[in-house]
Amino acid sequence: MTDVYVHDAHAVHDIPIPLRSASRDVILAELASRVFTSLTRSDQRRKGIQYLNGLLEIQGRKSIRNIAALLGEHVSEQNLHHFICDSTWDWVPIRRALAGALLPEAWVVRPVIIPKAGQHSVGVDRHFSRALGQTVNAQRAVGVWATSEHLSAPVNWRLHLPPSWLMDDSRRSQAAIPDEMNAETMEECSVEAALETAMGWGLPVRPTVLDLDEAHAPLLERLTTTRTPLLARVGPNTPLTVTDPVVPGRGQGIRSAHEIMVMAKNMRRPVSGWRHAPEPVGRRALAAAVRVGFPARPARLTGNSPASERRGLVLVGMGEDGGRWPAELWLSNLTTVPTDYLVRLRRLADRVDHDALGIAGRVGIRDFTGRSFNGWHRHITLASIAHAVVALAGNAHAPQPTRHQLPHASSRS
Repeated sequence: MTDVYVHDAHAVHDIPIPLRSASRDVILAELASRVFTSLTRSDQRRKGIQYLNGLLEIQGRKSIRNIAALLGEHVSEQNLHHFICDSTWDWVPIRRALAGALLPEAWVVRPVIIPKAGQHSVGVDRHFSRALGQTVNAQRAVGVWATSEHLSAPVNWRLHLPPSWLMDDSRRSQAAIPDEMNAETMEECSVEAALETAMGWGLPVRPTVLDLDEAHAPLLERLTTTRTPLLARVGPNTPLTVTDPVVPGRGQGIRSAHEIMVMAKNMRRPVSGWRHAPEPVGRRALAAAVRVGFPARPARLTGNSPASERRGLVLVGMGEDGGRWPAELWLSNLTTVPTDYLVRLRRLADRVDHDALGIAGRVGIRDFTGRSFNGWHRHITLASIAHAVVALAGNAHAPQPTRHQLPHASSRS
């Protein structure tokens, strides 16, 4: 599974943060006033801002001890530890308010791997990292990023808990892992995080870009039935049926996504760059879109949904003139929008990579070392706010997203 390796580098509003100045302090004050409204106690709001200042100002590891040392007499390490690990404040309303304040063009869902030295950080285990090409001792999580062309920031997180934590009563008790947390794959973890953000928070509808190494059909079917506007990276062997009348071989049964896109090679058209990086010299960005559907499945597996409710999909291949075709495969339920729009959504995934490498490590996304499940979520929530502050400060003069109605998932079959 594709992951973002986090390096050691570093009431909901429906309008973007007004950037009156590039001053980080101004942006921090404005953002904190919005996201901390659920903290009814003034001492919690004060500690939240103190913690954010620590994340933004400390050079090196953003541990509770180092933040307390920076703050000096203003707060003790014990009090700060209690605020993060043992307090009762709920991180979900804060994340929801952060997402609403940023007003993204899309939600980008990405797995993250956070290397750890020891065995005691909640959720840590041995995992293979594609980013590093080796097995590492690490936490794995899924981040949901509020993303636009000019900036991105994580707004929601789901920590993946391996069986070594869920099945060990002692470990589970020490970390205070909630009873409702059960075993799930990283793909299932990603889908749950996506649904909570896009559907559960009552925010304006935005497309969800599911940027996994390979999303499998059963979970994609679950997402498409929610009417969430979706663009998901899929693997070459994903089984699909061709419904597009202009594609040779239509109606000849189940084919792989790669085979379909090879058949559609002559349908390629030049598009704006599909990657955030500059196009290679002399190579045009190309894309082709083909109407497809999921293969028919037994009624017992589809919830007895009639055929008329099975929604149409579009398979998009992307690549470059003279390069491998297709270089990437994406599946979407946005069947009535221009291909250029889907290419633009895909490019937002690279925006997340850019900001994850350039900002996330600097604000302490990877630095929580405690054993507490709640502590990890509170720390990473505040680190996400710090990330947003840095991203907004660096883009104070960038154009803000326009307030237009983005396309919804098509219900046409």
